[in-house]
Amino acid sequence: MRRKLTYFFSFVLALGWIGNVFASEDPSLVIYYDFEGFGNSLFVLDKSGKGHDATVIDDVKGIGGAGVRNSEACQVTGDGSHLDLDGPNFPTEDIPTTAMTLAYWVNPEDTGGTQTVFSALAAPHSWCHGGYIRNNQYHAHIGDIDNKYIINAYEGTVEYGAWHHMALTWELVPGEYGGGAMYIDGELVAEYGNDFVEALPGVKAADNWGGGVRIGRDVDDSWQFNGQIDEFCLFKRALSATEVIKLMQGISSPIAFNPNPADGSIITDTWANLSWNPGDKAVSHDVYFSDHFNDVNEGIGEAFRGNQAMMYFVVGFPGFPYPDGLVPGTTYYWRIDEVNEADPNSPWRGDIWSFSVAPRKAYNPEPADGAEFVNPVVSLIWTAGFGAKLHTVYLGNDYDDVDNAMGGTPQGPTIYTPAHPLDPEKVYYWRVDEFDSSDTYKGDVWSFTTLGAVGNPSPTNGAVDVKMTTTLGWTASDSAASHEVYFGMDKEAVRNADLASLEYKGSKALGAESYDPGKLAWYMTYYWRVDEVDSLGNTTKGPLWSFTTADFLSVDDFEEYTDDEITGEAIWQSWIDGFGVPENGAQAGYLMPPYAEQMIVHSGLQSLPLRYENAPDAATYSEATLTLDYPRDWTESGVNALVIWFRGRLDNDAQPLYVSVANSGSAPVMAVHNDANVAQNGSWMKWVIQLQTLADQGLDLADVDTITIGLGTKDTMTTSGGSGTVYFDDIALY
Repeated sequence: MRRKLTYFFSFVLALGWIGNVFASEDPSLVIYYDFEGFGNSLFVLDKSGKGHDATVIDDVKGIGGAGVRNSEACQVTGDGSHLDLDGPNFPTEDIPTTAMTLAYWVNPEDTGGTQTVFSALAAPHSWCHGGYIRNNQYHAHIGDIDNKYIINAYEGTVEYGAWHHMALTWELVPGEYGGGAMYIDGELVAEYGNDFVEALPGVKAADNWGGGVRIGRDVDDSWQFNGQIDEFCLFKRALSATEVIKLMQGISSPIAFNPNPADGSIITDTWANLSWNPGDKAVSHDVYFSDHFNDVNEGIGEAFRGNQAMMYFVVGFPGFPYPDGLVPGTTYYWRIDEVNEADPNSPWRGDIWSFSVAPRKAYNPEPADGAEFVNPVVSLIWTAGFGAKLHTVYLGNDYDDVDNAMGGTPQGPTIYTPAHPLDPEKVYYWRVDEFDSSDTYKGDVWSFTTLGAVGNPSPTNGAVDVKMTTTLGWTASDSAASHEVYFGMDKEAVRNADLASLEYKGSKALGAESYDPGKLAWYMTYYWRVDEVDSLGNTTKGPLWSFTTADFLSVDDFEEYTDDEITGEAIWQSWIDGFGVPENGAQAGYLMPPYAEQMIVHSGLQSLPLRYENAPDAATYSEATLTLDYPRDWTESGVNALVIWFRGRLDNDAQPLYVSVANSGSAPVMAVHNDANVAQNGSWMKWVIQLQTLADQGLDLADVDTITIGLGTKDTMTTSGGSGTVYFDDIALY
């Protein structure tokens, strides 16, 4: 998801500096450099309370009055200059591995290349935590111990010689990708799912900085930063959107913040003492608490618990809400609205926070449920269920056997190591039952595959928003000679299917690892399985995978283009541009591979870069046209809007943006964006075009042949010309 980026730092600059109280009061803060009193010292003091002072290397100093609020800022000048944070000796407990916020103000000089603001390298060699100026964008990443990206973010357009605030937040979600977001000048500009992800879902960030950690220069002595840095912070939790704004402003705010229990946390008691930091104008607090999100969001039912002056609230205890105790496995929601009847802006609605009571069943398995290519020498780890004293582990190759198993041997530790290495190329299922001295709680059945097994399903396991015309693909196991494919909408039927079942879709030869299921249903979950048959005829049952089709029709998400122009898969071979057409100044894709844009994307891994070159007496417009195979019927499933995601660049020339759509053999109909300067917007924008407006111009929505995207003068539009590049992604019908 992307939202329009609005810079409002000038407002913040107008505010007086009174200290970043928000940052200094947060116990999850592990590094905080405000650079006040730095001057020409040999060290920068860490004011987080953790004692991580930084050592000055070469030309780094404090400049009084240069900071974002007329405070002192850190000036980095010249090759080799940086702050060293002694990575090899940095305490492991202070390194963010499951949640993080990296935030700072930055005023960079234009060096013409990549610049490092923050760089951390895990041993033996993994770029795990970092913030950069790269490709004239704000770049930040998080990596695992195997040097694979968990989050890899490129957003915004850097303005050199000016202060801007960058914040990257991330929180591990077991078994899922992403969990991150980027904010520029306090504005949410991106949320990340599987964008540029290389690491497995739910993996932790690297847990050491043994390779070094620096501010101002990369650990490998490259990518020198030149400019100023202020208010550098690193937290071991993901700040909320409201908290990011508080951090950026460094001043008090009327909104309650810093909830305890932390937002999204899991507690291990059946009662809680809720507390928070008050907004600066609060005299009293309206408290909302419930196990129903909507009740707290709308302030209905019993969610409103009253107004009070105290900044704590007890739940799950006799005489308080939920007197019989909070329920294990339940999520609770709460909100604090700040009240000051003397202020006409009161009350100030707070964020909705949540926490969960640990379930009675075991949870948070390692390997994660659905993990692939696990080393056969493995230990199984989990988090104990609420109140659990003993744990019984079941492990095997058959789902039903593991699901129905009984009579195992209980153990105390929450780790189980098989007596012998597991077999390669296998699917393993495991379950942990929890005993709390009185009752046994049967666990969920988790699964993983060992090295060499069938894997890498496409769509990925659990994928959503999948095209209804998708083709399934996978990677063969090491010993496979052929594949048996199973597919359907019934989970258990696919799991248990054999060669006589309706779900069996046939055999595929080695080297033909794909299956076309035909057109799929709208917004439906499908299950599939691939069994591997070796050269001796032995069959190894594969894991159960799933995906859910989209509740929209994808016109083009740009993910299927490659650099193989021989087979016609290059992006410019589908999006026909102005090559050989004098009046059309468009170039779709790049001249050299990779032809698609692979860094500036709205979602997925690729987008369409469209270069426009318009000038009087030359090309008056620049456009590229896609001829549709599917979807041609723009009335299917009741869709009524065409949605196009796009982003320009600040250095683009202003040109009108338009889209035209045509039936075969008919004149196109057109929609023009209402902002004539939109090509100069440097963040992703969502353009919604109602299909009825196209039908009113004569388009037959039931048989659309082409869609064209362009910039410049065409038909009745007038402009003086100009050039630039606009990126397009996720064109769909809703």
